[in-house]
Amino acid sequence: MKRADDFAQRRKHLADLTEEQLEAKFWELAEKIVDPMVDLASKNTSPSIERSVVMRMGFSSIEAKAIVEGAIDRGLIGKGVGHVIYRVAKDNNLSIRETGLKLLDGELWDAAMNIFSGGDNHGA
Repeated sequence: MKRADDFAQRRKHLADLTEEQLEAKFWELAEKIVDPMVDLASKNTSPSIERSVVMRMGFSSIEAKAIVEGAIDRGLIGKGVGHVIYRVAKDNNLSIRETGLKLLDGELWDAAMNIFSGGDNHGA
């Protein structure tokens, strides 16, 4: 079975576009394809995903599990636990590691809650 060559017909709506216009059209269509995936990823997470992120920030599996559980207990998992650690570190002039260890010790959770519950939401 031979496929009919309909390339000329299918490209008619693109034939008069410049190289720049074609590139803009490409990126517009690429965004349309990717946007639903980005939206899904930004609105959905799981404890295992969050533990994975925290481990990639340099924490052990045991540390990551405890930090993620702390975020879950406080309703912060939807903000992204890595994001929570980063923002608390940034707002308190601490390193990522230092912040995570303080969270493990039960410290800085009030700061995290303040950042993500209306206190200071720049970048949240």
